[in-house]
Amino acid sequence: MNLNILEKDGLKIISMTTEDLDAGNSKDFRRAMEPLLGEKANIIFDMNGLRFVDSSGLGALLSCLRQLNSVDGDMKLCGMSKQVRALFELVRMHRIFDIFNDQDEAIRAFQEQQSS
Repeated sequence: MNLNILEKDGLKIISMTTEDLDAGNSKDFRRAMEPLLGEKANIIFDMNGLRFVDSSGLGALLSCLRQLNSVDGDMKLCGMSKQVRALFELVRMHRIFDIFNDQDEAIRAFQEQQSS
């Protein structure tokens, strides 16, 4: 699986090259993310291109967040479609993840965290 990775203001901004994060590719997603999670990293996962996420995709994202938290890193999500946002709210994942409308909001949230 190919991930687009952009470094900006000390953050890694990651987006996927596919429209789905589901049982068919969640293992590949975890493998692709693995090298980015072993260090104290702050990641913004831009979901702008994603149109569908299932429970396997949610599990993969949750696994990434846990790995980052275990090394004092963090992950914020941004750019969700209405359909994906509805799923996150339905299963109450919006209480676990910090979700923002766009990359700029997520970057500001990281900057505010670091300054406090």
